Amino acid sequence: MPGDFLKSIGVQHPIVLGPMAGGAGSPALVAAVSNAGGLGSFGAAYLAPQQILDTVKEIRGLTSKPIALNLFAGGYEPDRVVEAGPMLAVVARAHERLGLAPPVLPPNPVSPFDDQLEAIIAAQPALFSFTFGVPTVAQIARVQKAGIPVCGTATTVEEAKALAAAGVDAIAAQGEEAGAHRGTFLRSAEESMVPTYDLVRDVVAATKLPVFASGGLMDGADITRAFDAGAQAAQLGTAFLLCPESGVPEPYRDALRKREDTTVITRVYSGRAARGLRNRFIDECDGVPVLPFRQQNDLTRPMRTESGKKGLPDYISLWAGRGVTRIREMPAAEMVRTLVAEIGGR
Repeated sequence: MPGDFLKSIGVQHPIVLGPMAGGAGSPALVAAVSNAGGLGSFGAAYLAPQQILDTVKEIRGLTSKPIALNLFAGGYEPDRVVEAGPMLAVVARAHERLGLAPPVLPPNPVSPFDDQLEAIIAAQPALFSFTFGVPTVAQIARVQKAGIPVCGTATTVEEAKALAAAGVDAIAAQGEEAGAHRGTFLRSAEESMVPTYDLVRDVVAATKLPVFASGGLMDGADITRAFDAGAQAAQLGTAFLLCPESGVPEPYRDALRKREDTTVITRVYSGRAARGLRNRFIDECDGVPVLPFRQQNDLTRPMRTESGKKGLPDYISLWAGRGVTRIREMPAAEMVRTLVAEIGGR
């Protein structure tokens, strides 16, 4: 039944805030969703272990309700070498327009997942979720032994089966409509574009595990359709981006308010395939070799930050899902209440 898995961890409604690492999923937004009876999820993937603990402390100062924490369990490419000159030249032009010093090529980092996982266990969230890969069976078992259920992200049935084999408690089925980074880890992103409802139905049938539907869900009708496909919960990210509690800058909000689906899959902001609104930087990087994740992400961060400060959408990663044309602007608690009413009070 919808909501059964979440009720088992103390969550009232089958509404999950998508874990949006990098600022959009602010502590205030996470807490507001949890306080309204949903499950607020915080994307902690870019934080050092102590930063994770400090942020959880901040969130728990705002809510006593269950929260989830999310990490990247893969995706790093420390041994992949790309000629950086062409990309540095494009970013340098953006820096010049923004009044920044010329960019400096950052190192290509290794995954911090192992150290971050220690912070997750210490933080004791109601749920630990991950994307971009699969932790080891031993790591998953260790989190579960600490009393924390585990949810992995799949973009195909093949990936869902790999997650089930590793021992997860639930699966977030991320359809091709989803905004931001693709969770794909077994094949290319292009080979793993399965529509949300088809993916949910097939993952439920293949694994028998509780499934969170993710990708293009914006209102109660979308969520009800996901429940009809077998999902136990709905995970929404784009739907919450215009809430005042979200951490997105004003030019990002203005782009969302246009309610136009100009979304594309791009790697130019982070090095990893992600869905967002097309803008100037995406166009300027056409044909330019992209650096590995997350070297590309670290290279573009100063540009993205300054573009937001200057009120320009040209150089911001405007992550959004296909449902963006139906985005609504209201406080997060009101959004949760609205969604619950639209699904019949569940």
